[in-house]
Amino acid sequence: MYNLNLLFSISLWASGTLAAIKSSEDTSAINISNDRLSFTVAKKSGSVSKLSLDGQNLLGSGGGPYLDCHCVDDGFWTPGNGATYKLFKGTDGAEKAYAGAMMSHDYKNTGKVLEQYWFLRDGETGLHVFSRVKYNNSKTPSGGDLGELRQLFRPSNSVWTHLSSSDEMYSPLPDTSGAPTVQDATWYVGDKKDQYVKQTSDYFTKYMFSETWRDQLVHGMYGDGSKSSDGSAFGSWLLMPNKESYFNGPTHSDLTVDGIVYNYLVSNHHGNGVPEMVNGFDRTFGPQYYYFNKGAKGTSLQQLRSDATKVAKTDWTSFYDSIAQHVPNLVSSSARGTFKGTVALPKGAVRALAVLALNGSDFQDNNKDAKAYQYWGDVDASGSVTIASVRAGTYRLTVYADGIFGQYEQDNVIIKAGATANMAATWTAESAGTELWRIGTPDKSSGEFRHGNEKDTSKTLQPRQYRLYWAVHDFPKDFPNGVNYKVGTSSLNDLNYVHWSVFGGKANYLRKDPYYTNVNNWTLTFDLTQDQIDNKGSATFTVQLAGVKTSAGNNDAAGDKAWQDLPYNVVVNGKQLPTWTIPRQHSSSCAVRSAATCYTTGHKFVFDAKMLKVGSNEFVLSLPARATAPEDAVLPESVYLQYDALRLEII
Repeated sequence: MYNLNLLFSISLWASGTLAAIKSSEDTSAINISNDRLSFTVAKKSGSVSKLSLDGQNLLGSGGGPYLDCHCVDDGFWTPGNGATYKLFKGTDGAEKAYAGAMMSHDYKNTGKVLEQYWFLRDGETGLHVFSRVKYNNSKTPSGGDLGELRQLFRPSNSVWTHLSSSDEMYSPLPDTSGAPTVQDATWYVGDKKDQYVKQTSDYFTKYMFSETWRDQLVHGMYGDGSKSSDGSAFGSWLLMPNKESYFNGPTHSDLTVDGIVYNYLVSNHHGNGVPEMVNGFDRTFGPQYYYFNKGAKGTSLQQLRSDATKVAKTDWTSFYDSIAQHVPNLVSSSARGTFKGTVALPKGAVRALAVLALNGSDFQDNNKDAKAYQYWGDVDASGSVTIASVRAGTYRLTVYADGIFGQYEQDNVIIKAGATANMAATWTAESAGTELWRIGTPDKSSGEFRHGNEKDTSKTLQPRQYRLYWAVHDFPKDFPNGVNYKVGTSSLNDLNYVHWSVFGGKANYLRKDPYYTNVNNWTLTFDLTQDQIDNKGSATFTVQLAGVKTSAGNNDAAGDKAWQDLPYNVVVNGKQLPTWTIPRQHSSSCAVRSAATCYTTGHKFVFDAKMLKVGSNEFVLSLPARATAPEDAVLPESVYLQYDALRLEII
């Protein structure tokens, strides 16, 4: 007689083996493994619930990688419970066996669907990941903004001891238990006297480990062996060599690691733009790669990070071509082309970058088209740049460089599948006459000013000061008489990295009462000779900003709050120029979220050269006095801006 229970069990457990890849599925989970790495996707949660490398549990009691979003009426949603699942198996073009899992979940049958894909290859110790968002609902044409979309590797009580967001920014994990909250997602931990406090800071916020996407390749966590079963060191890393499906170009800045290894696919952090999910929206994000490595006892964080960096440069083209059949919207290499350019750069251009992004738009705003993709490459000293593996399409080319005001733009650059687009361009630096002076370096950053890129030498690891909790840089103590900058005499340290309207008050743990005196007006003075202004008709004062926070914060809208659109004034020798009103769409929560580069913008004030005079001249740079607006979260209420560079020209 047949054992019906055994038959029932077998029917629910479809298993298979391809070379060294093993995979199985039942009603509760999908299990995939090779000789070293194994993982389980739990169908109840939609998360990787088990993950081990060489037998070492890397998750503890945590989970991930998994997907969540801020994209539904209730706020955040983690799909999985009630989703459909699928197991993939195959052999790729390099004759490597692979297996993958897919989770697909329609939110309350509204047509708003999130999908997550995980793939493991034979011989590798990492997961290739993709996420898909689609929205189909003709009765409700707008599904709202895709406010946040992220993958999370979220261990708990596991082997990890250190954070690493870049080669220079790493730290022991802090202990925030019982620590007072000083600002949203920010804690005072200075009384704990642990290694984080000794080496990094008295305060902790996940924003300290934010990075801009331009050169970001690897971030993650390290375990020094003190918590592993045999003393081995371990690393968990997100590798992101492919950035085509993110938004907002190379200046996009976002969270990377805080005890969770993040893959922020979409967010409005630091003023990043987010797409609207309209009927027909369908976008796949990826590929990225969660990589796990191991070293003998004593292996350093830097050694495991270096290994991850090498792996990030792997050519996975053949593999991705093979799995394109399983991942919707993944474009194979046959549908891609190459861009080769030669750009005659302006004199003084440093670290030039060429960007291909949404045609007809600033790359910072490419989120307005769900079909927009982005690519960039360094321009070498000879002006040459090559960008490979570009989806066929029509793009805007943007070239910018440190040391040069403005940027080069050219629309209608066509990339054809299987072909190379060759292009020659001459970038003539923008000019409004003879340059009388400049302050700062145009590089889309406020890092050169006081408390920007300076290192905090009071701590062993010496993090850059802009990364620290902003309130430790006490403006009234640094500038008791306000900012007074003399061109030709003062140093860049005589300008703060933030121009506040008000300092102190809400979210300032160290100065709880607002301080107003000599804060909102900054004074620049400079001398001119008769020869410099004789027979001149007009002058141009260029203000380039690395970030600006209106009352809209990161959201581009602030209800009925004051200062959504922020008036900024320049007074030349006692006469006010026409006001520049900075639009809410350019707002970003920047310095208070540990950033020196956010949504960049700028303006040219053109005025009659007769307003200048022989001898001493004075510019007053003015934000509205006492300009604050309520914040729902524990965040400072002052508006502020961060200068990139300033320049005065005359003709």
